[in-house]
Amino acid sequence: MSISFNNALGIHEQALNLRVKRAEVLANNLANADTPGFKARDLDFKAALNNSLSQSGSAGSMAMAQTNSKHLSTSNDASESLLYRNPTQPSIDGNTVDTQQETAAYMKNAMDYQASFQFLNSKFKGLTSAIRGD
Repeated sequence: MSISFNNALGIHEQALNLRVKRAEVLANNLANADTPGFKARDLDFKAALNNSLSQSGSAGSMAMAQTNSKHLSTSNDASESLLYRNPTQPSIDGNTVDTQQETAAYMKNAMDYQASFQFLNSKFKGLTSAIRGD
């Protein structure tokens, strides 16, 4: 009998990958905090996770399929969920990055990443003990 990792690991694998992509976006915002005209962006995690689950078929819904080369692409790209952040206090130079808000979002994302990692780690420990027969 084979083990399906998609069923065994649940949504934690996709969540971990999306947390990494969101950390990259937030770090980019912080790196460009002093760049004139830079617009802060953020990843809509919930929409990206739902899109990822529907593409992999794990959400119980049917995934889209491209049946003709002229059809629109059905790629699983997180950049589709990338949105511009509404500034609370836009600066005179047009930069919309609020460093305190970005730092808080980055730290929250880091804690969520750690939680997803611990859930995924516990799943692997459970699979290892099941294989060993402990």
